[in-house]
Order: sequence, then C-alpha cells, then structure tokens
Amino acid sequence: MTEEEQLGSENAGSDTQEAKGDGEAVARKLHVVTSWEEVPFCDSEEAEAAFWEGNRLDLRLMEQSVAPNPGITDSVTVTLRMDPRMLARIKRLARERYLNYQSMIKQWISERMEKELKDRD
Repeated sequence: MTEEEQLGSENAGSDTQEAKGDGEAVARKLHVVTSWEEVPFCDSEEAEAAFWEGNRLDLRLMEQSVAPNPGITDSVTVTLRMDPRMLARIKRLARERYLNYQSMIKQWISERMEKELKDRD
C-alpha cells in the first residue's frame, strides 16, 4: 500500500487535511464536493489546483465515477424523444465539462434518483 493510500484509509470520513509547511503540520477544513455541479470549470492548472486545495470529492461521488468492469455490467438501450434545441444545449454543456453527453444525462438521472430516494426517507 502506498503512503497516499495509507493516509486515505487512516483519514477516511475526515474533512481535515494536514498541510506541511516549514516542518510544521497545519490542519485545514476541506469542503466536501457532493455533486459535479460544484466543481468549477478552470481556465488554468493553477486555478484547478487552488480549488482542490480546499475541496475534496465525496466518496460516493468518486465511486460513481469509476467505471465498473465492463464484462459485469448490463445495460439496456433506451430511446428518448426530445426537442433538438434541448439536445444541442445538453451536448454543449457536456462538451464544456469534457464529458460524453449520454454519460452526463445518465449522471443527472442517477443524481436525481439519489435525491428522490433520500427525500423519500
């Protein structure tokens, strides 16, 4: 196990991160990102690095992002009819996020389904 993996398992569920500077550890509170909508589009690597210094992904969001073994998953084809202008806007949004538009739609459906189930409980 690498040092990063060990730190990750030791700090599982923790919202603090230790930053080392001048031989002294400083604890910082990290914001937990629970939706991809919270992640901004960054113009530079520096801006992206600055964002991730104070934020971390929720474990459930990371797990959703990992592609499962393709040999195990079953999928069915679904046909949706929608306004061509709406589809064009969806494709544009997906392109801005460097996503496949169909994957983004599936992600939206998954997030909404989670919210509905959570609100029901």
